[in-house]
Amino acid sequence: MGSALKSPSLLSTTSPDDGPALFTHDLFFIPIPSRLRYRHAKSFHFGLLLNVAMGFASTFTVTNLYYCQPLLIDLAAAFDVSYSKVSEVPTLLQAGYATGVILISPLGDLIRRRQLILLLLMISTALTSGLAVTRSFVVFQTLSFLVGVTSIITTIMQPLAADLAPPERRATAISVVISGLLLGVLIARVVAGVLGQFASWRTVYYFGIGVQAVALFGCYLVIPDYPAKKNAGSDLTYLRILWTMAKFAVTEPALIQACLINFATSAGFTSFWVTLTFLLGGPLYNYSTLDIGLFGLVGMLGVLLGPLMGRLIDLLVLWYSTLIAILLLGVFNIIQMGAGGLSIAAVLVVAFALNLFRQLLQASLATTVLSISDEARGRLNALNVLAIFLGQV
Repeated sequence: MGSALKSPSLLSTTSPDDGPALFTHDLFFIPIPSRLRYRHAKSFHFGLLLNVAMGFASTFTVTNLYYCQPLLIDLAAAFDVSYSKVSEVPTLLQAGYATGVILISPLGDLIRRRQLILLLLMISTALTSGLAVTRSFVVFQTLSFLVGVTSIITTIMQPLAADLAPPERRATAISVVISGLLLGVLIARVVAGVLGQFASWRTVYYFGIGVQAVALFGCYLVIPDYPAKKNAGSDLTYLRILWTMAKFAVTEPALIQACLINFATSAGFTSFWVTLTFLLGGPLYNYSTLDIGLFGLVGMLGVLLGPLMGRLIDLLVLWYSTLIAILLLGVFNIIQMGAGGLSIAAVLVVAFALNLFRQLLQASLATTVLSISDEARGRLNALNVLAIFLGQV
């Protein structure tokens, strides 16, 4: 089957009835819609609906990692714990996410990704339900870690988008998924800040349950049952996947370069958004917590233009788009350093531009990494995402 993935037949349009479907059920008991079942020599149309659904699922799973951040004071009061103790929650979420990136997302190179995505969405939705109702802080901590482990949909979506999209639209497809991820980071803080102030912290998690259920239903209806990449006679195993990941990390120059760039720029990008809270809330601007949270809407505008950046990448040599993004990120960081404390207009422009060009850079590097090997995209992307995560930490 691995050789079939590279054959021209998969790039042509064939009848849905061309041969029997290899699999007819998800997770052994849920019927797969007929149009989404994979048959030998069948190709799937990668359209806007599928791309948007992948972006939506990415948005409202990564939000799980950030709902708690504006709610920490409320959580400390609700569970009667200290601020120091409640600050362990975001740490556990991030630790869980890193665990999932390393140990689960590479499975995309071994098993069918439709089933993996649906299973993770089911589990994360159920775990979020536990967060919404538990009265025990220890249970809340444990569930937070497990939610982080299962909130890695975007690391599986990116290689799948690269496999399904035509080569001339690959960067655009990947950028939509990345836009979903970046939107999730911003939306989580805005939603949690608003709902936490006008309702309760539990309402935030009920919201999380609802949007994940919508994402689960949407993925069931549109994500095709793309075959597993492992050949029938392949010796690829889970342990071998982990070993080859370690090998790629030190032997693939393009991957090493992308990871180093992502690490450094993620550190700078995260530093801007963290210190922005102190700048806006300090004596210069004196903005309220709600105002600071709504400031994320400016960043969202930059993220929403991400697909246009993906189209630009498709038209350029990948290295050129990477270099342009790095240079522009440097320029706007200089503007922030020089004028951020003088005018709120400068801060607004920088917040918009950093999100826009960080998106351009991330999509460009992801496209480069996912182009190294068709058969190892899950592992390569996991390493790339891990570098981004470490930069954020």
